[in-house]
Amino acid sequence: MKLPEKFKEYIWLVNTISRSRGGLTLGELNRLWVETDMSGGVPMDRNTFRRHKIAVEEMFGLFIECDPHNQYRYYIGNEHVLHENSVQNWLLSTLTVGNLLSESLGMQQHILLENVGADSHLLDQIIRAMRGSQTVEMGYQRYQQTEERTYTVEPYCLKLFHQRWYLLARTGGNFRVFALDRIKRLTATGQHFDADPYFDAEDFFSECYGVVAGDGSQPQRIVLRAYGREQYALQDLPLHHTQHIVGQEDDHTDFEVTLRPTADFIAHLLSRGRWLKVVRPQALADEVRRQHLEAAGE
Repeated sequence: MKLPEKFKEYIWLVNTISRSRGGLTLGELNRLWVETDMSGGVPMDRNTFRRHKIAVEEMFGLFIECDPHNQYRYYIGNEHVLHENSVQNWLLSTLTVGNLLSESLGMQQHILLENVGADSHLLDQIIRAMRGSQTVEMGYQRYQQTEERTYTVEPYCLKLFHQRWYLLARTGGNFRVFALDRIKRLTATGQHFDADPYFDAEDFFSECYGVVAGDGSQPQRIVLRAYGREQYALQDLPLHHTQHIVGQEDDHTDFEVTLRPTADFIAHLLSRGRWLKVVRPQALADEVRRQHLEAAGE
């Protein structure tokens, strides 16, 4: 479905200003605006620009600010949000791509996408429960289980990881992670719970690679040696926010991360085969080697 014209204008405004170096004056912005099909050749007046600024702030949490000491150029005041794993950044990126795809339906056989499995009604129920600090009852069936179990949980966080949605919830005083595609039914109980006012979802997962958080493992400094194209891929798409380069040779690059060596992290290392080697700690290198040999039937 095509985005409403106003949404397109908001997205264009954010992307145009964020791509500029040193910001843009309203005149420079208008010269770019009139070149678009959206403008109809008509410049954006100052009142419309002001309304768009307010809408961008409300929708995406982005502040378009003016620098009076630099010819009154406009810039994104909190541009760091565009480089974080934030809801605002995800929403902006999704709307931008969605708009491009909606305008390119004639090319759909040339554009292949991955499915993000999620029931929008289920997401809506969980978000409503989180907003109102309401518990939910759900029927949950883990893999390799023939029957579902019933849980009453306090929903705290939704996280998207590798095309799957996960719910972080507290039950029985402990936090657990549930995959949304394994939730068979969910109902709001109408019961209020006292949410921890100091809970920080980003901090909760800060030492994790993905969504595995409660396996008892402790954070470790891990050095990985990447070969071939893997070393460049890791520079473009870091495994973790703590990743940094600690060594480089002609044929490889060493990266260090500080995180918990959980099962999902080990699974990623295994998926990279010979292109990614664990230098230290030795215990993790041994575990990866053991699982490689097991997979090879040795």
